[in-house]
Amino acid sequence: MDDVIDQPLRVQWESFLDDHRSALHDSLDGLTEEEARRRLVPSRTTLLGLVKHAGFVEKVWFDEAFTGRPRSEIGIPDTPGESFALDDGDTIDSVRAAHRAACAASRQAAAALSLDDVVTGNRRGPLPLRWIYLHLLRELAQHCGHADILREQILAARPA
Repeated sequence: MDDVIDQPLRVQWESFLDDHRSALHDSLDGLTEEEARRRLVPSRTTLLGLVKHAGFVEKVWFDEAFTGRPRSEIGIPDTPGESFALDDGDTIDSVRAAHRAACAASRQAAAALSLDDVVTGNRRGPLPLRWIYLHLLRELAQHCGHADILREQILAARPA
C-alpha cells in the first residue's frame, strides 16, 4: 500500500493505541496502593497487574518481535500470565513509569517502519506492523474493559 495513502490510517491507529495506553495508565488515578493491588477475581488480574501486563505486551511486540531478543534478555517473564504477578517493590508510580517507558520505546521502534514492513522476531513468525497494531489495539481494548470493571468495583467498595 502506498505510504501516502496509508498515512491517515496509521495516524488513526496510533491515536487509538495511545488512547488505550492512557486509559490503562489512568485507571490507577486516585487509588491507594492497596486498592490498585486488590484482587476481585480468581486470577492474578488487578488494576496494577493490568498496567504491568500492558508494559509486558509492549515489550513483546515492539522489542522481542522487532529484535528477536529472548524475553530473559529483555527482562520480561516468559509467559503472559506471569506478567500480571506483582512484586513487593511494584507501586503505582513504578509500574506507571515502566509502562510509560515501554510505550515510548514502542513508538520509537515503530517510527521508521511502514504498516507493511514485516518484523520477524515474534514466536508466531513474521508479521507486518499493521497486524501488530491491530493485535495490540484488540488486547488493550480488552484490558481497558477489565480495568473499567475492576475500578468500578473498587470505587463502589469505598465507604460513603
